[in-house]
Amino acid sequence: MGEVTEHLSRVASVRKASGSLFGLAYGDALGKPTEFQEYATIVARYGPAGPTELDGDPALVTDDTQMMLAVGESLLSLSPFTAATYEPPLRKAFLAWASSPDNNRAPGMTCLRACADLTDGRPWQRASQLNSKGCGANMRVTPLGLAPGLTEDERAGGAQLQAGLTHGHATGLAASELTAFAVRWLADGLTPRELVAALRDRCAIQRGIYREDWLGDLWQRPGVDSPEQFITRGWDETDAALARVTDALRRGATHGDPCLATGAGWIAEEALATALYCYLISPDEPVRVLGRGAASSGDSDSIACLAGAFAGAALGLAAWPPEWQERIEYATRLRALGDAWD
Repeated sequence: MGEVTEHLSRVASVRKASGSLFGLAYGDALGKPTEFQEYATIVARYGPAGPTELDGDPALVTDDTQMMLAVGESLLSLSPFTAATYEPPLRKAFLAWASSPDNNRAPGMTCLRACADLTDGRPWQRASQLNSKGCGANMRVTPLGLAPGLTEDERAGGAQLQAGLTHGHATGLAASELTAFAVRWLADGLTPRELVAALRDRCAIQRGIYREDWLGDLWQRPGVDSPEQFITRGWDETDAALARVTDALRRGATHGDPCLATGAGWIAEEALATALYCYLISPDEPVRVLGRGAASSGDSDSIACLAGAFAGAALGLAAWPPEWQERIEYATRLRALGDAWD
């Protein structure tokens, strides 16, 4: 019994949930000033390693961290965890974010349009932006990977539901689920070198599975004949993006703009792929991972925040400079969520 207690104490001290949540926020803050800039412009200012020091006190984040907190705080104290119990607090949190005066960080139009449609109480499937697979679907899903006590089906269903509330494209659902599972598996000890293969295996296994209990009739739209046809496209597109990660890592030329290897990250599967690529180049050097994600010509804040979530899930809170905890915006909320799950 003493050995078990000692082991659990060591695991808890690593603080994987806090490491991932803070890592996401740090990447978001570092990528915020470089988003929409060309790679050459970023390198001219920060060097090829990209930005690796937080700027400001507090260091400001974007809607990526804001919406991640909305997703995570909606998960607390839910029992049982089902679509019926999760959707109402998630909707409420999204609408509170949409109307907040702090929602002034160039939020995505898909999220804003969906939230506007959610305000009248209509079924969320009627508010979802059906053709959008923007990265807003998965830059906020990390809490579904970190929350303890969920079954595999609950984790997958919750990840897809939170995506579908705003982004109704099948690829947004699939990429969000895989982002959550990547975080979960890394926190549980999966080695980085095994990660992409494990994610691609899940693409194959889940390819024809539509989670009706969580998604309802979201699949119904012109040109789609069945829920299986709908969701298969999402898994296939996400798997193709993951294949590009494997190819890029195999080539070994890991310098330069990561978006040229795996995509600019504006869409869900590319945000996942490029964040994974930035992380897997040097998974034991977390601050370099953030700088690499931020030094990208695409959606730099979303790429860097997901890469930070992966690195923090694998290495824990101690991966990050201790002084950053007091300088990041929303530190109190990040700490409360991490404490609840660590």
